[in-house]
Parts: sequence; structure tokens; C-alpha cells
Amino acid sequence: MRASVNGIEIEYRLDGPASAPVVMLSQSLATTMEMWKPQLPALTKDYRVLSYDMRGHGRTSAPAGPYSFATLAGDVVALLDHLKIERVAFVGLSIGGMIGQQLAIHHAGRLRCAALCCTTSAIPVTVRPVWDERIAAVEGGGMATQVATTLERWFTAPYRAAHPDVIEWIGGMIANTPVAGFVGCGRAIQGLNITAELATIKLPILVLAGEKDPGLPPAMSAVIHGAIAGSEYAVIPDAAHLANVEQADAFTRLVTAFLARYR
Repeated sequence: MRASVNGIEIEYRLDGPASAPVVMLSQSLATTMEMWKPQLPALTKDYRVLSYDMRGHGRTSAPAGPYSFATLAGDVVALLDHLKIERVAFVGLSIGGMIGQQLAIHHAGRLRCAALCCTTSAIPVTVRPVWDERIAAVEGGGMATQVATTLERWFTAPYRAAHPDVIEWIGGMIANTPVAGFVGCGRAIQGLNITAELATIKLPILVLAGEKDPGLPPAMSAVIHGAIAGSEYAVIPDAAHLANVEQADAFTRLVTAFLARYR
């Protein structure tokens, strides 16, 4: 399904009982809403699940960037308004978790709670040149330049060796991400620095990290947890960045247990 909101066309889908509380899922950079497939069977038993392709990804419009987190969060709010959904439980991974933080800070009235997964509240100044390099590579050679190195960061070596079908599936998402979407979102990530604002969040928050995530390691998630009073925190063993895929059962158990407390 598609919604014309906030100046773009957003692709979304709704699954699960129509009368159940809504859980909204927000994906990683260079994927689509399909990355949440491992969680849908469990979530749709008890919730109405709203999945969407964020700006610049999947079948959603990919205008020229750079994008901002105010805009990316604005897309979420506009979609909720379009669907006449007042409040959701929000689950975001990586940039999805960054969008979740933006929502919790600036649009708290639209959330019941939020799970912030494999994410960070700030990109160190020393890491920002890495984003310049990635963006230059994509602008020069397309998304094919990012597939192999991204998969190495997103999954542990044993998992990659044992699950070639999953690696091909996720690799296809990376390769098919619009260049404008990667660049637009990449610029937003590059400038992220909201740690000082996290103390204003009063919502129930779960912070999850992948034990072996090399790009956004547990120490970054621990900063978020430490800054938000009353937040919950867990590290998923033997998971790199896409913890919801690599350790799907453990991830789903933690998230569903959290969501059940804030229906």
C-alpha cells in the first residue's frame, strides 16, 4: 500500500488483527521493510504491525538529499496521521533506532514505548570521514561497492558461512537500495549528535545491542541506556549488526516481552 504524505510516496503494509495495538517497525539503512520478516509471525499474533520503507528505500520515493532526522521522523508522523493511528509502539534498528530516538524526543505523544536496537545517539567526529568515503564510493560506482563490506559488518563470519541464503537475501536489498536514498540517509547519520537530548525522554525504552556489532558496538547502546532514566538494556550474544536476523529468536523474545508490558 502507498500513502502520499510529507511530499513523498511511502510504501507500507499492515499485518495482524485490525483491532490490536499497533507496533511500527523501522528498518536499517540499505534494507527494506522485508528485513523484519523473522519477527512478523510472533508480532502479528498480538499486534497490528505497521511496516514501512523509509524515505529513499524500497518502494518509497527517493528524492535527492541530504535528509535530516527531523524529516525522517516527520515521515513517520505523517504516515500515522494518514492512517489515523494515534500512538504506536516503535521498534527501530540502526537508523530506525535513530528515528525512534528523534520521535521519543520530539513526538513523544505518538509513542507508547520504543525499542532502540543496534543503534547510537551520536557519530564520533573521527568516524564521519568514513561516511564521506562510503558516499563517494556509492556516487561513483553505485551500491555494488557496498555489498560485501556491509555484509561483513552486519553478520558474524560463522553466520555468513552457515547461511548463504540469508546473505544473498540481505545482499540483494543492499544492492537494490537507491543511490539517492543511501546518500540522503547517510548524510543524516553522519551528523547525528543527540546524546544530550536523551534525558528528556520519559517513555518506556528498551535498548538492545548486538554483542559483536563492529560498527555500532554495545558501548554506544550503553550510552543511550545510561542517558534515559528507567530504560531497559540487553546485549544479544553472538549477533553483529542485524541482530533481528542473525539471532532472530533471542531478538524476538526480548522485544515481545518488552512490548507486552506496554500494550
